Amino acid sequence: MPAPTSPRPQPTLTVVGIGARGWSGLTDDVRRLLLDARVLVGGQRHLDLVPPRPGQRRERWPTPLRDGLPDLLATLTQGPVVALASGDPLVSGVGSTLVDLLGEDRVEIYPATSSVALARAELRWPAESCAVVSVVGRSPALVLRELAPGRRVLVLSSDESTPAQVARLLTAAGYGASRVHVLGDLGSDRFTRVDGTAGTWSAVCPRLNVVGLELDGPAHGAWVAGLPDHLFDHDGQLTKRDLRAAALARLAPVPGAHLWDVGAGAGSVGVEWMRAHPTCSATAVEADAQRAERITRNAHRLGVPGLRVVHGTAPEALADLPAPDAVFVGGGATTPGVLETCLAALPPGGRVVVHGVTLETERLLADLYRDHGGELTRVGVEVAAPIGSFTGWTPARSVTQWAYVRG
Repeated sequence: MPAPTSPRPQPTLTVVGIGARGWSGLTDDVRRLLLDARVLVGGQRHLDLVPPRPGQRRERWPTPLRDGLPDLLATLTQGPVVALASGDPLVSGVGSTLVDLLGEDRVEIYPATSSVALARAELRWPAESCAVVSVVGRSPALVLRELAPGRRVLVLSSDESTPAQVARLLTAAGYGASRVHVLGDLGSDRFTRVDGTAGTWSAVCPRLNVVGLELDGPAHGAWVAGLPDHLFDHDGQLTKRDLRAAALARLAPVPGAHLWDVGAGAGSVGVEWMRAHPTCSATAVEADAQRAERITRNAHRLGVPGLRVVHGTAPEALADLPAPDAVFVGGGATTPGVLETCLAALPPGGRVVVHGVTLETERLLADLYRDHGGELTRVGVEVAAPIGSFTGWTPARSVTQWAYVRG
């Protein structure tokens, strides 16, 4: 006989998605759920949509949301507790945060039709034909990761200023000819639509909007490792294209993984790591202040503004960083304690790649290869360049690469 299943725990909190039609768009069952709740939690706009109920406690979301939620949730001991959200709470919404904090068995979700679905329906864009980028509470520069000619993108706006910000970013990146569709108050009788191009955008938009983009511009670089070097602002301290591709192939970015980019220079490895997938994250550690600022600029321009930059010297600057899934050491490998700290921080299956160009670093990497195994590779790259009226090969400085996966 199959083993009896345990009863599912009663949810601690119920999340109700509200569409643009507000109270009138809810079913009778959902209305009753809201009116019977002992506690309602939400933004002021959502709380105002629910008719007053004597004795019902109402709480606004804390600011900042993620940091303040645990303390608020700890006070909600008298149920039932209902949280209000926009549309589908699991589409870049508070529902995702609550599930993460409380666990999937303690949260129940009642979604409304998401703004993403409504926008696709208005634009007649099949789900598989477009990407979705949320800039709610985030930098609009995230859109720049999606740049590719002919690509469709839906942008979940933070407020009425988002369309103009996105248009300016696209224009600066050479995508001024891109078609822009701003869909306001989707699903309500206040729905508006404004169409134009990024380079000439000047429309006034409602606070609640979704932006549809049909991108029209040059192909700057692929999403595989090895962006052209000229896309990075640098002072010569740059892991060049071919070596960067070789390093990232061994670092093996996967969704949700975190990278330490130690001695980051221009930040190219961390930037490309984060471009591999929207959930990849990275911390770039750089001792030079000007280079640290340059990393931030490169990250914004290439669509990964969430790359964290730490101005400091390893190994001290590594002390309180989030644990890495992979580590790249592009500079400073011979500094006492750097490689020891990096190796100790790796979890089982964690990867490390170290580059060296000096004899001292080569000796160190040879010792690490002897003691730990892994791969030891010497990479030499030559590029064609003019020699008088002819063309010949110009060699770059050879790099020794040690790659290791912790068992």
